Amino acid sequence: MTASRRVLVVGGGGREHALAWKLARDGAEVIVAPGNAGTAAVGENVAVAAADVAGLVALARDRAVDLTVVGPEAALVAGIVDAFRAAGLRIFGPTAEAARIEGSKIFCKQILHRGDVPTAMFRDFRSVSQAREYLEAREDMPVVVKADGLAAGKGVFVCADRAEAIAAVNTLGADPQFTAAARGVLVEERLDGVEVSVLAITDGRTIVTLPPLQDHKAAHDGDAGPNTGGMGAYCPTPFVDADMLADIEARILVPTVHAMRRSKVPFHGVLYAGLMLTAQGPKVLEFNARFGDPECEALMVRLDSSLLELLDATVDKRLETVADPVWRDESSVTVVMAAEGYPGPVDRGRPITGLDAAARVPDVQVFHAATRLDGGRVVADGGRVLAVTALGSTLARAKLQAYTAVKEIRWPGAWCRKDIADKGLRRAHELLAVEAGDATA
Repeated sequence: MTASRRVLVVGGGGREHALAWKLARDGAEVIVAPGNAGTAAVGENVAVAAADVAGLVALARDRAVDLTVVGPEAALVAGIVDAFRAAGLRIFGPTAEAARIEGSKIFCKQILHRGDVPTAMFRDFRSVSQAREYLEAREDMPVVVKADGLAAGKGVFVCADRAEAIAAVNTLGADPQFTAAARGVLVEERLDGVEVSVLAITDGRTIVTLPPLQDHKAAHDGDAGPNTGGMGAYCPTPFVDADMLADIEARILVPTVHAMRRSKVPFHGVLYAGLMLTAQGPKVLEFNARFGDPECEALMVRLDSSLLELLDATVDKRLETVADPVWRDESSVTVVMAAEGYPGPVDRGRPITGLDAAARVPDVQVFHAATRLDGGRVVADGGRVLAVTALGSTLARAKLQAYTAVKEIRWPGAWCRKDIADKGLRRAHELLAVEAGDATA
């Protein structure tokens, strides 16, 4: 690809920094709206909010943008792809109707049912009161309570019993951050197993499945505390081997894409499957309609071939003509550094030091998630502030490099989980032990 290609990346988080970084490496001239302190180093930031669809359309037209790539789910659900297409502009991502696979958990379940895709049993309700009445009347057992709409990764409550489930429903009804999302409520069986993520790029016909990852949604070590937008990820995960990945593609990804096309809501873009590996096989927990964050960071540092070529082919519906992506052999680990108080309210404007020292750690990329420039200084500007990402010849080496870089970075109240990738390391050791046992049998 040549530098003459101009790409607009919509958003201002770690995912968007990773996308902009990779597209710039592919030779594109990158504009990021609104961007952050990190994206300013790999492209040009323009102060247009991701929610300002009209402003983004005008920006893409005025700057003769060749391709727009959308990061945040809210923009997709709000119809940014529809608006760009109506203006004759090329854009990567699903329409508003197709993005409902993330924007409405009830719609997602309906699609899964039509495609006979394995998922948890569920009941859906059109009000908080109906969900509460159902829980009060049913057998006391573990369930998961979900707000139907978007809730920034915080609208899912894993409940051990009826009391916790009713408390979760009451929270959805009382907390203003859930007012819109909780117009519908989903109550589903709680699945037991290992949670993994599998993303695929699709043009509605061809599917390119990406390497499997494992995200860490809970705030604290050992998966304790409230759910967040994601505190770290690693790639690939040893919980999913080649045979299982092929099974996930055949039984989950392909039927979902086909079910959406049959429902006259064809999906184009990134289809992100959040899966539980149960005793009965992989089952869908949820679908997202875009690159995950921090999964995107862990993926981009491993992608050796052109991301721009993949995105172009998807928009042009010729994905079958593109060679399979080439991935680096190394593992990657992303550790999210968060502000004090996250996932609740946080203070902004605290200066960050040590970024240059962290960047000098071998095989490390520090992606900015919630930062801004203030008089030449980089300051924290939100909850998840940085996504420190490292490559390593082994998963253990990648983890070591990531945390070595984390230790160089400071600001008042900064914190992170200390156990990112530990589940993968334990699983890898288990598999080696099994192989050793087989060899000596």
